[in-house]
Amino acid sequence: MAAINKASIVYRLAAVILLLLVASAVLAPVIAPYDPNRVMPDETLEPCSVRHWLGTDALGRDVLSRLLYGAQVSIGFAVLAALCTTLLGVSLGIIGGYFGGVTDLMLQLLVNIFQGLPGMSLMIAIAGSLGPGSASLLLAVTLTSWAGFSRIVRGEVLKIKEESYIEGIRSLGGSDAYILRRYILPNLFNSLIILFTVRVGTVVLSVASLSFLGLGMQPPQADWGVMIQDAKVYFRSYPQLLIAPGLCILALCGSIQLVGDALRDRFSIRRSTQKQDW
Repeated sequence: MAAINKASIVYRLAAVILLLLVASAVLAPVIAPYDPNRVMPDETLEPCSVRHWLGTDALGRDVLSRLLYGAQVSIGFAVLAALCTTLLGVSLGIIGGYFGGVTDLMLQLLVNIFQGLPGMSLMIAIAGSLGPGSASLLLAVTLTSWAGFSRIVRGEVLKIKEESYIEGIRSLGGSDAYILRRYILPNLFNSLIILFTVRVGTVVLSVASLSFLGLGMQPPQADWGVMIQDAKVYFRSYPQLLIAPGLCILALCGSIQLVGDALRDRFSIRRSTQKQDW
């Protein structure tokens, strides 16, 4: 019981941190003290003070303001990329798992090819060949992430379509579209929420890595990865320039992972309860 209470406290704390980060991103135009791209030549590399709570960078831009606006970019792009990954992976997984045959064999061959390639290396190759920018970054993240979603969804669909009630509905004249919409997709909902939640945190880390390498978001964009890239020259003398965005990435990824674990535990408990009731 004590272990369960401790886990519950950790999950709630993670949820609070995640909500604070999301609220900071949404309210950035209201609570940010300065324009994130406002250059102040007379206030370059200032330490933490009342005027600048987290100091300024090499161009005199307020670090706190850039962190707040960077949350918009990091979280917003991560959600968009996770949505694209989910839509592509789920669509192909459902098609292969439900219809089977040659279509499933071809899709599984494609999945094996993508999963056999190193994800980060492939992401760097795609982003590097297309050039830096948000569009190429979105394409690189989506193409290197859909295969895992597709395999998991395919396995779930294979289990669901073998249920006796699916056969009964099909014998009564239920169309494939009706079965997919009414029974397959609702049964995938819990798994998709968990996969999507965890994927958002992974995208944040991937985008920050590519931005640090110069292949992601580009200056003067207020992005956490860009801020780390800009701070690498000054981190010995002004460590807050590196620590601040690094802690934000750590807090966001860690809180998302814990919230995803909490959702997985809740849904698994709910499923086991429903089976016992049945």
